[in-house]
Amino acid sequence: MPTIAERKKRARDSLAGNLHGNSCMKTILTPIDFSRVTQAVVDEAAALARAFDGRVVLLHVAQPPVITSDYGLMLENIAQITAIAKKAAARQLARLRAELQAGQVPADPVLLTGSPVTIILDQAKKLAADYIVIGSHGHTAFYDLLIGSTASGVLKKALCPVIIVPLAKTKKRKSGKRLPAAKEN
Repeated sequence: MPTIAERKKRARDSLAGNLHGNSCMKTILTPIDFSRVTQAVVDEAAALARAFDGRVVLLHVAQPPVITSDYGLMLENIAQITAIAKKAAARQLARLRAELQAGQVPADPVLLTGSPVTIILDQAKKLAADYIVIGSHGHTAFYDLLIGSTASGVLKKALCPVIIVPLAKTKKRKSGKRLPAAKEN
């Protein structure tokens, strides 16, 4: 695992190459899970690609279903469920790729199956990613302690700079419902 100093040096070198006219196209690995934060992650990756003459690699990691008992799904059902999920993910990736390319941002989709943190780190190394742009769902620290966070796992072990895009917090009031008026005495 690289030291913090090594990671900082790589980030400085990467940025310096762009500032000094290095025309090498940057690779921006963008893991997405099709949650509410996905569009913000893709938008951030596109902005970075435009700023640094880069290409976006849209990565979706499909997780196989977890069987928790002896009475779980039959193996053929698991394969069928995984295939359906991968088909849906492929359609979403194609849509996002088309959206990026319409905005003049080169993009490539990648769809893999496995453990998200491991796959993301492997792909970053394989592609020699210059940046990783990943979303955060804003779970509590207790949730992350019990379940773990993909963004946190990637941030701790990545060899390149990682940009974490938070889930925008907007308060929406349900339509038609108003707060009761204060009573006058």
